[in-house]
Parts: sequence; structure tokens; C-alpha cells
Amino acid sequence: MAVRRIDETERRARLAARHRLHPKHRASDAVDAARSLVCLHGTDAASVYLSAWARVDDFTTDDLDRMLYTDRSLVKHMAMRRTVFVFAREILPVVQAGASTRVATMQRRQVVKDVEKAGLYRDGEQWLDEVSGHVLQALSGGREATSTELRAAIPLLDASIDYGIGKSWGGRVPFAPRVLTVLSAEGKVVRASNRGSWRVSRPTWTSTESWLGSEIEPCDEADGVRALVESWLRVFGPGTEADIKWWLGSTLTAVRAALAELDVVEVDLDGRPGYLLSDDVDEPAPVEPWGVLLPSLDPTVMGWAERDWYLGPYKDDLFDSNGNAGPTAWWDGRIVGTWWQSDSGSVELHLLEDIGADGRAVLEQEATRLDEWLGGVKVMARFPTPLAKELAGATEGKPSRRSSP
Repeated sequence: MAVRRIDETERRARLAARHRLHPKHRASDAVDAARSLVCLHGTDAASVYLSAWARVDDFTTDDLDRMLYTDRSLVKHMAMRRTVFVFAREILPVVQAGASTRVATMQRRQVVKDVEKAGLYRDGEQWLDEVSGHVLQALSGGREATSTELRAAIPLLDASIDYGIGKSWGGRVPFAPRVLTVLSAEGKVVRASNRGSWRVSRPTWTSTESWLGSEIEPCDEADGVRALVESWLRVFGPGTEADIKWWLGSTLTAVRAALAELDVVEVDLDGRPGYLLSDDVDEPAPVEPWGVLLPSLDPTVMGWAERDWYLGPYKDDLFDSNGNAGPTAWWDGRIVGTWWQSDSGSVELHLLEDIGADGRAVLEQEATRLDEWLGGVKVMARFPTPLAKELAGATEGKPSRRSSP
């Protein structure tokens, strides 16, 4: 049987409805948006809200706050690639088994190693177990506390390590956030109320059991990995083994084992083998051209390791040196520019190529829509990209090497 070829045009067309980016295929609310994408990226506080805004009509920050902190139908949880994501709570068991526990094991090992290397405690494992017990006790019964408050309340937690000794950039790094990282990845504690605005992450912590009403239900690791791979294929497929491995933050062995157990078919991605679920091989229904503005670290932008088919030649402009994506402007399934805010807070569009009058008009309309939604509130990028720095410099009178087509 011949292997079906799926070209870049078809891959881009799949994004319109699946990723809830086309105006006629919006999500009903932020929970629906998170489910549609497996999760929303939660590293940058504002990006969670802006990713939801791009996909949910009439979205407000209060809507997402309610789902995160009142209904708790959405949960911030550390998972793939040691990254915080926002998940619909029902998927937590497979996320914990398929991704988070692996992260916890690696982080625990590193903390123990650093504690012993710094000479703080001879038995780092014993120290970590003991201090973790104190933290869990302090957060029991629905009590919430910040990392700083926990350090003040638990002397054993108030440990630090020196870095960059003798360097101007050196200093001391507390272990408290790293202990909380381990406990979070283990599924024992969770980010609770946020003491900052929707644009700033100042989380309090509490026990998972008190926040959700129960512990995360146990799940077999292989079952968790398989469920996550299936979810990824449903949303992001087709993709390569390298794409899945990167997104999952796992190993090729684990990915191949999951693919072997799933009902998948191999497809040709311009000479590279890719995979689709066997019930998902039909071409997507045609839609009218569409445009959208997405924030830094949006799950669509960060969905694949191999991005040329939607990113084109713009990696050096729109990603920082660590691989973090900045704000992007999309036209009909591919990235064609960025958006940024002036000193006054107004949303400005910057295209990297000529997409024609119709495309520019749609994206300018999206910029106006986002500008009205933000109402002059500035969103500070946590990971500024080279182009973002250049555009910011241009507002300060520094020369820019180009202008928007």
C-alpha cells in the first residue's frame, strides 16, 4: 500500500479547526480551548490568557480566573520538558504518569546532587525527604503559602547555594523553589491562588489533595505516555518521531513503544516519515483564509520540533536563543510576522513578508481587536526575541534594519 503524502498546505489547513484558530471554529470557553490543544502553555502568565483570547469569542480574564481558582476545572501543573502547563483537570492522571513523574525523578536527582556537592547536607536524599514532609505539613488542610513564606516558616527549607563565585553576575540561589518543583512534578503540591495580576505569576502553593479534593489518580507510566502521544497526534498530527519526542520531553524508545500500541498509519511529510491516527487520514474540510495573533509560547507555535512548514525562515527573528517563541502573526496556517506594543500600549503589527492586501487587512483587524481587549495594558514578554528587541529599540530612536512590508 502506497504511503500517502501530506504536503505543507494540508498540514497548515489542519490547524484552522483543530487549534480553534479560524473564526468559525472557536472554542466555547478556555477549558474547551485547553482540551483542544491538550494544554495551554503556562510559563508566561499572560500567555495563558492571550492564547485563550485568540480562540474564545468574548473571552475575559475573569473567565479564566474562575476556571483556574474557583471552579478549578483548569489546573496549572508541571509536566513535559519541565514546563508549567494549564490542563483540564480530568487529564491530570495520564499527564502525571506519562510526563510529570519523569520530570520529578530527574529534578529530585539533581537537587540531591547539588545539596551534597555544596556540602549543605551529607545525605541529600534524606534532607529532601525531610524538608518535603515539612512543606506538605505546612500546606495541609487547605493552607496556602508562597515560596518565601514557606522558607520563613520552615528553617530546614531556608537553604541556598552559591553560583558564579567571584563573578559580577554571581549570587545565591535558594533551594525552596526547587523543592517545590520536585513536589509539584510529583503531583503532591499545586499552584493555587495567584497574588499577582493576570500578567504576573506570584503563585501560592497548597497540597494537591486540598485544592482538587483528592490526590491525582494513579496511572501506569506506559498508559500515560500512550495517552499523551495519542492526544498529540489528534491535535498536532501528522508529525515525526522527533516532534513527539521533543513535545513529550521523553525518549525515542518511549515514543516508539506508544506508536506501536496505537492504531497509526505512516505518511510522507516531504520525504520524512510521519504519523497519523488511522481514523484521521482524511483531508480537512476547506475553510476561508484566516489570520490570528498568538502570544509568546503559544501551544500552536510550540507544538513541533521541526517547524519549517509553518515558521519558514523566521526562526532567528521570532525565537530566542533558548528556543522560546515570541508573539507571532499568522496568515492561513503559517507565521508571517509578529505583533508588539508601543510605549503607550497600543498593539502594532509587523509583517516579515508581503501577504497581500486581504491578508494585511485581516491581521490589522486582529491587531485592533487585541488592542481594544487589552485597553492599553502592556504585556511584558518574559523571553524577548531578537525582533522584539529590535522593534523596542526603534521606539527609542535606535535604527531598525527593516520596516514592515
